[in-house]
Amino acid sequence: MRVAGIMSGTSLDGIDVAIVEIRGKVPESVGFWSVPYPKRVREALLAVSNAEAHTGEVARLHYHLPELYAEAFLQACKRARIPTDSVELIGCHGQTIFHGAGCTLQLGDGSVLKERTGIPVVSDFRAADIAAGGKGAPLVPFVDYRLFRHPKKGRVAINIGGIANITVIPPGAKPEQVTAFDTGPGNMVIDQLVWRFSGGKQSFDRDGKLSSRGVVNGDLLAELMKDPYYRQAPPKTAGREQYGREFVENLLSRGLKDDDLVATATALTAATIAEGVYRYSGIDEAIVSGGGVHNPTLMRFLRAELPEMRVVSSSEYGINPDAKEAIAFAILAYETWWERPSNLPSATGARHPVLLGKISR
Repeated sequence: MRVAGIMSGTSLDGIDVAIVEIRGKVPESVGFWSVPYPKRVREALLAVSNAEAHTGEVARLHYHLPELYAEAFLQACKRARIPTDSVELIGCHGQTIFHGAGCTLQLGDGSVLKERTGIPVVSDFRAADIAAGGKGAPLVPFVDYRLFRHPKKGRVAINIGGIANITVIPPGAKPEQVTAFDTGPGNMVIDQLVWRFSGGKQSFDRDGKLSSRGVVNGDLLAELMKDPYYRQAPPKTAGREQYGREFVENLLSRGLKDDDLVATATALTAATIAEGVYRYSGIDEAIVSGGGVHNPTLMRFLRAELPEMRVVSSSEYGINPDAKEAIAFAILAYETWWERPSNLPSATGARHPVLLGKISR
């Protein structure tokens, strides 16, 4: 079955579309395309994310985003020379504007996307897990387990998007032995700082250049690491609620040089990931995906934090690190289509496995 996965993450940088052929347990990627959000849309999303907002703005975005998702999907098919009618299903994560205790909200109406593409859509994946007592996140560990489980090696899958999260897969693990959680900030804090320092001209630390020029402020890093979240036992989840405007304003008030603050934020991401990984023993390999894999400074910091492990990009296992989350939601949609639960209660804290998402036919 050919399935498209559409992902727009907490970094608010744009829309990723992955088209995969699913036969058995291992998907074959046949197309990927990424489209940045128009500036006005990104600013509108920032204005309603974990903020007081007019319900009209939220509603308009809920119906406008699937128009953009449909355009991105059609572009992905065109670039990969894939007939759109060969795609039988779309899994669309939507854009998270709030994720907290007992509730979550992802914008992007599935019915609009189905109408624009003519293809059934699975959307609103997180609500069912929350209804079953879970945190609604992380959901990608179901796919990490399928892709990276090894009979003899312990592995941790690390995704560094806006938020960083890990999936711990012991050697020969059964699904209930998999643990996964958000470790803290991924690129989110770095991106916000770069945006502020560049006057909106840059949205991320390209090639880690700013952080490579800076000096990590050890005192500030030690203070930030005292946040009890990092020692809290999973299941747990993080988002813009913790690492949004207020967090960044606090950093800016410290009076550090721009490059030093970006370097310290980058070190915080690496250190909090390592804090999560070192909860577990017997890990031989760390497999990294997400936008953070392209930041050499961040990867250098991460390897320094995990010196006993082999730290590699997911590309070494045939999974495009930029496409992995979009691929994951294609797979999750596929499982829902065939009426199979695809949350991992050991990761989300749900009372039992559930069928994820709502289908727009």
